[in-house]
Amino acid sequence: MLSGNLLWVLIGTMLLGIAAGITGAFSFLQKQSLVGDAAAHAALPGIALAFLLTGQKELPVLMIGAAVTSALSVYCIQWIVTYSKLKADAAIGLVLAVFFGVGIVLLTIVNRSPLGNQSGLNDFIFGKAATMTKADLTWLFISAMIIILVSLLLYKEWKLMIFDPVYAKGIGLPVEALKACLTALIVMTIVTGIQAVGVILMSALLIIPAASAKLWTKRLNTMLLFSGIAGGLAGVAGTFISSIRTGLSTGPIIVLFAATIFFISYVFSPKSGQLSKYIRKKKFQQQGDVS
Repeated sequence: MLSGNLLWVLIGTMLLGIAAGITGAFSFLQKQSLVGDAAAHAALPGIALAFLLTGQKELPVLMIGAAVTSALSVYCIQWIVTYSKLKADAAIGLVLAVFFGVGIVLLTIVNRSPLGNQSGLNDFIFGKAATMTKADLTWLFISAMIIILVSLLLYKEWKLMIFDPVYAKGIGLPVEALKACLTALIVMTIVTGIQAVGVILMSALLIIPAASAKLWTKRLNTMLLFSGIAGGLAGVAGTFISSIRTGLSTGPIIVLFAATIFFISYVFSPKSGQLSKYIRKKKFQQQGDVS
């Protein structure tokens, strides 16, 4: 029998997984998955700074700090790519390392401060969904629902932007604004999920369900559905397992379950799976031997 609080936590992490799966699919197709990784790691210094400035662990304040530094990291990546000779992968690696390094330094300062032991900010590194409060869950519910609804409302526009940007510009769609909106929604997804999954592993919840879905289908609507379901399942299963007094943080368990879904997809998907490829190769060899 599930306790009332655990049931709400499971629903919350399910909604988070669905939201991350959907936005992650758009990000994956736009080849911005690693940007999400950098933004997730860049949330840590914002959380630590918000606590140092306010001295209180108020979730809205901490999330505002996380959103500011996450958005700043995305802007830094774009600025480096535009005004230097570095390519996107190098810029992402540089920004990720710098922001996360600053975050670790600030977190060390927080832990050495008089209020450090009560701050609980270490939970933001790997996540602690099983102990989230009612206020935390309310924030998660509202944010996840906004992310899902906005993604569905802008489905057609983002589809055109990703697959045919020239045509999208030709019919008057604000492509740059749509890109900015998608980036903002990815940052919002990261900020929403870092308390449950953690800053280090939140990017995995954006990438792995989308990568799994891509192995099963090439249709965007089906990919979004599969990615959302995979993310939701990972959120529920990871939270439930971590709540059974295992002493394990929620984030790693959620990511491991998502990785299991990816492994199953990698092996058994009918078109791209290794098993189906092996069977087709054997049939081709047998036909060649017969002829």
